[in-house]
Amino acid sequence: MQDIRASFADYAAYHQTKGNKWFHRLGIPLIMLTLLGMLARVHIADTGRFRIDAAVILIAIAVVYYLTLEWRLAIPMLIVSIAFYLIGAWLPMSVNVSLFILGWIFQFIGHSVYEHKQPAFFRNVVHLLIGPLWILNDVIPVVK
Repeated sequence: MQDIRASFADYAAYHQTKGNKWFHRLGIPLIMLTLLGMLARVHIADTGRFRIDAAVILIAIAVVYYLTLEWRLAIPMLIVSIAFYLIGAWLPMSVNVSLFILGWIFQFIGHSVYEHKQPAFFRNVVHLLIGPLWILNDVIPVVK
């Protein structure tokens, strides 16, 4: 497994232009928010005290992975993920779907208009998890 600096460097190689970075700063949070909102509706189990849905499982897997990379980003990402989960679950499904599509449109505009490179996750699917952490590191600069 790569360390966080190597993961960020690899991801950053696909995100060099200001336009692409700008579209990603909008698109990635939209995708994350709405994906969690849609997955919150996919019920896996209900124990009476706790309801487990696909979004909770995704958050748990992502946070475990983030903890292996950088705990100082994993903890704030968990807080962001919980907030996005609650907001996304509250939003109507039609709004989640619309904003999800818009988020992906932003990603592909960034890559096709500004970067002129395919998205990083086409080469390495793990970049779907690295992207949100990379954006968070812009807001809370932990890794330099």
